[in-house]
Amino acid sequence: MSAVDPEPVPSLDDALEGEAVLGVYRQMFAALARDGGAVVDDPELVDVAETLLAAFADAGEDGLSREQMRYVCRRYPAEVFENRLRVLKGLGAVREVFPKPNQLRYRASFTSVVGLMFVRRMMLDGGQSEMHRLLALEQLNVADPRMTPAQARAGAEGLARAFRLWSVELLTLTNGTIEELREQAPKLWGADEILAGAERLHGAILRRWPELDRTCTELRAALYAYGDASRRAAARLSDSAGLTRNLTLLPPETWRTFARTASRDELAAVLDGFVFDAPAPWHEPSAVVAAVADAPRAVPVRPAPPRPSGPDPGLADRADAGTADADRLREVAEQALRGRDRADVADLLDGDWPAARRLLADLSSAHLHPALPYRLVWGDGLAARPGAAPSWVSPGVFERTDR
Repeated sequence: MSAVDPEPVPSLDDALEGEAVLGVYRQMFAALARDGGAVVDDPELVDVAETLLAAFADAGEDGLSREQMRYVCRRYPAEVFENRLRVLKGLGAVREVFPKPNQLRYRASFTSVVGLMFVRRMMLDGGQSEMHRLLALEQLNVADPRMTPAQARAGAEGLARAFRLWSVELLTLTNGTIEELREQAPKLWGADEILAGAERLHGAILRRWPELDRTCTELRAALYAYGDASRRAAARLSDSAGLTRNLTLLPPETWRTFARTASRDELAAVLDGFVFDAPAPWHEPSAVVAAVADAPRAVPVRPAPPRPSGPDPGLADRADAGTADADRLREVAEQALRGRDRADVADLLDGDWPAARRLLADLSSAHLHPALPYRLVWGDGLAARPGAAPSWVSPGVFERTDR
């Protein structure tokens, strides 16, 4: 049995590097922290942090004293201000100007301001602008001759991970409630531009480092997943908007839920200002007729076709033609029956298909002719006759009706 290799003991450099990363994270999200280990649940706490950071920006290199910070935040309760100041100091967003005891002046961290600006942009479009910036930055890095394949691989893997998580979130929104999808609609904006930029970056990485083909394949798959998810979410969002394509209108599900759960007073408040069963206005009949006559027509009036100048002889000269046609059909029918009262259509059509087709047309005409005593009756089903003509025949009977 082989001995298990002991886990490597982290060095001092590893510990310092990890602490530096955590320090940046603490400063970035200090404005959103309720305490050292939780996120705020009250927007007013974020407003206090923003007010303090804005005051530090105006104060310059001298910073602010505790009394000045309290004066800037005078519209907030004292306990709220003290709590926020303690959290910001503990996470490194607000520090002493000089690290010495009894320090009275403080300065703000640049990282905290940038982190708060980042959060504000994320609130506006759900990360769309950040993805545009990230793609543009990666494109510049790929064009940099100092960039190494390892850095390019790390960037492509990060983008693939981001697009996969994005596609999963969009699929969840598509299969969820329409209210949540409408709330997160900014995440669908500019999907085509983002895909185009990511595909350009994918091509640039693959052309410069062909050995990263597997990493680029993963990125390509993530892009396809994001594109499909965004199109599905946009399609459902468009369908929910109806023919008006107005996303500000509430969906029918929301109205039905409100009607079932609202109280009488809430329903009355919604319908306040609407008039029901209003009296119809009275119009004179002559005014209605004139309005209809003067109304624009959707379809122009078609002129009547030209008529011959001579008198119309009517159907008098066609009587002989009708009699001759009836005689011909009677002769065809009698030849098909051959003295019988009825005959199967399949037996009559057995043979050359063009001749059978003409015979079937004549039998149908004899059936429809009002002066001829013949009838064509079809049954249900369809029989296949491979090699024969016709190859498909329905059961039918041609019979005489005058007996």
